[in-house]
Amino acid sequence: MNPEHVMTIGRQAMQVTLMIAIPMLLVALVIGLLVSIFQAATQINEMTLSFIPKLIGVFLVMDLAGPWMLTILTDFMRQLFTSIPTLIN
Repeated sequence: MNPEHVMTIGRQAMQVTLMIAIPMLLVALVIGLLVSIFQAATQINEMTLSFIPKLIGVFLVMDLAGPWMLTILTDFMRQLFTSIPTLIN
């Protein structure tokens, strides 16, 4: 295995990680922004007011996009495991 193979596998792993994480991070970002605007408008400074909606939003995204994320991850792992014999040479 040469350094190019290692860098390619690392790059693909980072791409898969980003593809899986971005939907959840975007939802948490949008919900956090909306809650902070609401808190600034009403001057309510309650920490659970920002935490609970983010938690619910991330769980909803995981529920809706979970099969897609699992497919992406299993495809990457299947590709990685089937390429082991070629990487050994």
